[in-house]
Amino acid sequence: MRFLFCGDIVGKAGRDVVTANVPRLRDQLKLDFVVANGENSAHGFGITSKICDELFDAGVDVITGGNHSWDNIDILSRADEEPRLLRPDNFQPGMPGRGVGVYETAKGLRILVVNVLGRLFMDMYDNPFTSLEKHVPGTVPAEAGFDAVLVDVHAETTSEKNAIGHLLDGRATLVVGTHTHIPTSDTRILPGGTGYQTDAGMCGDYDSVIGMEKSGSVARFLGELPRPRMAPADGEGTLAGVLVDTDPSTGLAAKIQPVRLGGQLQVAWPSV
Repeated sequence: MRFLFCGDIVGKAGRDVVTANVPRLRDQLKLDFVVANGENSAHGFGITSKICDELFDAGVDVITGGNHSWDNIDILSRADEEPRLLRPDNFQPGMPGRGVGVYETAKGLRILVVNVLGRLFMDMYDNPFTSLEKHVPGTVPAEAGFDAVLVDVHAETTSEKNAIGHLLDGRATLVVGTHTHIPTSDTRILPGGTGYQTDAGMCGDYDSVIGMEKSGSVARFLGELPRPRMAPADGEGTLAGVLVDTDPSTGLAAKIQPVRLGGQLQVAWPSV
């Protein structure tokens, strides 16, 4: 199978570039499944029910989250009833929603998606390693009945993401980082067969400070008062993510490639 993971969607620029491109990418790249991180899609903070529908209508199959998942109270009423909307599994107990889902494509392919939050330089959430050991099978995906296992690690540090990649090597099809909004150049298949990239980057305007309007961000670093409100940059967006082809005999990664379209960054179009 072939699936696309899109990094953090930031504001309207990110929503626009995703909704404009995912339909044609599904067609041109013959995608079986699309996952996108939507935790910054509503003006940079959280997601709304309306935005969920826009992304689903555009061809996104599952929306993952992060530390801003529930910043908009609007989404809480939908959190428990919408299985295609995930938040980190290691949120504090009692939080709405779910962090793990199993999905079936029109072709009958089964995909396990797991979403966790890192803890280094973040709030003290439950241990993501414990969560992953609980939910990710201890064998290759195919032996556990899955055509693919996708893990979104929403974390601040490269070390924590690297460690999770190696923990799950040979067990997950893809371990991909989100949260830092800058695509890393370490796209590769780990020795055990797991596709890996430390951060997928963001879907948003890169003429910015990680998606937020640059003058206000710089002013905050300079300590100017009153502190400017943070707002997403609204220039042309870039879609950033990774494309994975699986080995059907194992469900592990046979090929992984970066995808970058539009906006400020150099285009990366996968070979097909």
